[in-house]
Amino acid sequence: MNSFYSKTELKQIGFKSVGEDVLISRKASIYGAEKMKIGEHVRIDDFCILSGEISIGNYIHIAAYSALFAGSVGMEVEDCSGISSKVVLYSSSDDYSGDYLFGPICPDKYRKLSEGKVILRKFSLIGSGCTVLPGSEIGEGCSVGAMSLVHKSLKPWTIYAGIPCKEIKPRSKHLLELYSQLIQEENTAVIK
Repeated sequence: MNSFYSKTELKQIGFKSVGEDVLISRKASIYGAEKMKIGEHVRIDDFCILSGEISIGNYIHIAAYSALFAGSVGMEVEDCSGISSKVVLYSSSDDYSGDYLFGPICPDKYRKLSEGKVILRKFSLIGSGCTVLPGSEIGEGCSVGAMSLVHKSLKPWTIYAGIPCKEIKPRSKHLLELYSQLIQEENTAVIK
């Protein structure tokens, strides 16, 4: 048996939409598939958790043990973005002040949530072990180093790292040329 769902099985899961060339591990956990859009050329590895309203673009890799907790606020992962292993993205978080109860088992009237859509813009990359908090927008071409904490929006084409993450230096845009070549090759292959 293949470790990834077949095309037929992916359709049976009930995603809002799913493109071509999608590999999702049978060991991934999917909650609320009817709210999820998955583009083309996507791979989601073992032990990933996807929950809530999620939109995943084209050419996306989500590595093992990562979790996308989008809830109803939502999460977008735009084209050519990468999520390394053990990354966690949250679009909502409980209040930790002690003034409220916490966790999904407590009634909402006793909880206070901080919520905000999480967006990974095109060509962004999140390093292994990172945590991204509600309302963060990772700018186009932005790269976040391993084990970093993202608690705010990040500038495009910049490398960040640390806890909390801080700007390190500009990021090269050479990958835009490589992407253009890839698309040209694909279009040529389709025409033939």
